Amino acid sequence: MAKEAFKKVYTRVDKITKATCTLRAGNAGYDELAIIDGRLAQVVKIIDDEITLQVFSGTEGIPNDAEVIFLGHPPTLKLGPDIVGRFLNAYGEPIDGGPDLEGEEREIGGPSVNPVRRAQPSQLIATGIAGIDLNNTLVTGQKIPFFADPDQPFNQIMALLALRAEADKIILGGMGLSNDDYLFFKNTFENAGALDRIVAFVNTTEDPPVERLMVPDMALTTAEHFAVDHKEKVLVLLTDMTLFADALSIVSNRMDQIPSKDSMPGSLYSDLARIYEKAVQFPDGGSITIIAVTTLSGGDITHAIPDNTGYITEGQLFLRRDTDVGKVVIDPFRSLSRLKQLVIGKQTREDHPQVMNTAIRLYADAANAKTKQENGFDLTGYDERTLAFASEYTRRLLAVDVNLQVDEMLDAGWEMFGNHFTKNEIGIKDELLNKYWKPGKEGNGSLKEDNKTPEEVQVKETGEDQPAEGS
Repeated sequence: MAKEAFKKVYTRVDKITKATCTLRAGNAGYDELAIIDGRLAQVVKIIDDEITLQVFSGTEGIPNDAEVIFLGHPPTLKLGPDIVGRFLNAYGEPIDGGPDLEGEEREIGGPSVNPVRRAQPSQLIATGIAGIDLNNTLVTGQKIPFFADPDQPFNQIMALLALRAEADKIILGGMGLSNDDYLFFKNTFENAGALDRIVAFVNTTEDPPVERLMVPDMALTTAEHFAVDHKEKVLVLLTDMTLFADALSIVSNRMDQIPSKDSMPGSLYSDLARIYEKAVQFPDGGSITIIAVTTLSGGDITHAIPDNTGYITEGQLFLRRDTDVGKVVIDPFRSLSRLKQLVIGKQTREDHPQVMNTAIRLYADAANAKTKQENGFDLTGYDERTLAFASEYTRRLLAVDVNLQVDEMLDAGWEMFGNHFTKNEIGIKDELLNKYWKPGKEGNGSLKEDNKTPEEVQVKETGEDQPAEGS
């Protein structure tokens, strides 16, 4: 009761906008919570004794003589064993019909980890998705976004990651989810029996957009609890950061701040970096890895949100629908994990880098062959085989609905090489060829003459350097 007695109460509001209220008050702190006319608000601006409050549910109907009570602390979250398996709102309150949370109350939105306390990211996180594990391998402590068009099934892929990823805890932060998406996540996790390692914070389209701003901090505070206190490997999934940034824009515009590029606030880079820089590998084993969805407006990668995101994160994963096979894939040309070299061929099989590079090169050759075909040029036998390889590669490995272990992905790669190419064409080191080469369905020596590479065809036509018959 003593704490209640010292709450600061004011009864005069000087200025009211659509999202904020301004008054004169003393000793208020940045991010401090307040109650104005019975509605939750937060301090977002302080100039001398002039305090601006962001009202989460909007200011409609608030009078100038409304009672304002400062609570003396920023938003908090109760953390204990019972938080696992729960679906919570942006305030950390249950929305799954379960009991209220119990445990230690902690402030959200703290600083990121001091660089001197960080360890070099070095542990593989396998997801079962070859477009990630094979071509863009993730490492604990990494931060990486999915860039996707709004009509792509990115939330379904986030659910797949939650179920497949080799992590101790999965923390989902959903911002602006439709009710269908919320129920999809909830039913998927329940039906898969995976709630024992999942915590979800959800803001739906029916909730005030401003509440989205608290979801990443709630998710990351929970992640820090498991990574620091329990030394666990934690994967944080945030969707959709574009809707988070839109909420930032709403608040800044209603505070009459001058917008920057694409109507975003000038603080956008710092606002995003404050979240992404929470990714960390601790020396004693705990880690926080962040995968976030950034939806693109008309595929525009130069928009302020993906543009700033790309400067902060360590790569990106592009989703694309492959119309040739009718499946959603992780685009091997536009995706990149800048930390994959720390684990591929070290924590994975020795042939991983060679298989990855060779498959992408052959896939690029297929893209060139497709361009020739679309422009009416004749295809060589090698072109036709690259196209056949690309189709099989897309269906068996690139498609996000395929679930394989890393060794199975590598074995599938070798099998496809043998199905469509000779040893010389794939250009892999002899020691790896001798160990892993898998003869194709028709045998490696049975490729027809019209299936030779363009270079081999040129040698045949000129009669130069032809090997003796039977050699």
